[in-house]
Amino acid sequence: MTMTSHRPYMIRALHEWILDNNFTPYILVNAFVKGVEVPQDYVKNDQIVLNISPQAIKTLNISNTAIEFEGRFGGIPTKVYAPINAIVSIYARENGQGMMFESDDPMPEPPSPISGVSGSSSGKTDNKKGNAGKGVKPSLRVVK
Repeated sequence: MTMTSHRPYMIRALHEWILDNNFTPYILVNAFVKGVEVPQDYVKNDQIVLNISPQAIKTLNISNTAIEFEGRFGGIPTKVYAPINAIVSIYARENGQGMMFESDDPMPEPPSPISGVSGSSSGKTDNKKGNAGKGVKPSLRVVK
C-alpha cells in the first residue's frame, strides 16, 4: 500500500513556521514541470523563486496536489499554479532555513514486512571472509 506524498504537509508546516518567526517564506519552483503556470519572464535556469508571504500574495491555497495564489509581477495581477511535485524547496528569505525536496522519481519497493527479505535473496549474508551465519554482526561505515 502506498502513502500520499509528505511534501504538501511539510510545505504547509514550514510555511507556518517561517511566518511564526516573522520571516518571509519563499518557494523555489521547477517551472517546466507539467501543469506549472508562472510568468515565464521571471524564470531563470528552469526555476522561479516566489514570495508566498501574506503581504505579497492573495488567496494562498496549499492543497495536497498544488500551490495556488494570486500575485503581482511587474504590477500585473497573475494567477500562479504549481503542482506539489514542482516545488523544489521552501525557505525563509532572511536566513535560508527551510527544506529542499528530492525529485518524485519512484522509489524501489521496500522489503516485505513479513519475511524481511527483498526479491529472490535467501536472506543469508555473503561475506568474503566466510563468516556468514557465524554470529558476526553487520557494521556500517561512512563512505565519502
